[in-house]
Amino acid sequence: MAISSSAFPKALVLAGVLLAGCAGEGNESLFTTGSLNSTPAATAPEPKVDPVCVTLVSRIDGLRKEGIADKIEKAAIKKYRLTNSDLAKADQLTKASAELQLRCTTITPASAQPAPAPVQKTTMRAADPLMSQPQ
Repeated sequence: MAISSSAFPKALVLAGVLLAGCAGEGNESLFTTGSLNSTPAATAPEPKVDPVCVTLVSRIDGLRKEGIADKIEKAAIKKYRLTNSDLAKADQLTKASAELQLRCTTITPASAQPAPAPVQKTTMRAADPLMSQPQ
């Protein structure tokens, strides 16, 4: 049985309309599906940014733009001699970085983590039954 030339375009248009109903994305249209919610999903609230953290980041960025980090690296390989003002800025950079890590990161420093339990040391003779026999 052959498909008439006018039936194929009609079927194609009908399939397109049915598929378009599935792509409604919350529109108040005639076509809806069960997978689309009529209410928008609750989004997680944006975390509040501490103004102190913003200040610290801007201070660190300013010192890095001045080239303090590069000067410290060059001084470490003895290609540059730090002046007193460079040393003061390097100190500010170090302190600001440490304060940023303490206040603004979720990773706890190693000193705040509990110390691991001490490991008992055993001798080879006690651990190996073959070695514990008299020779």
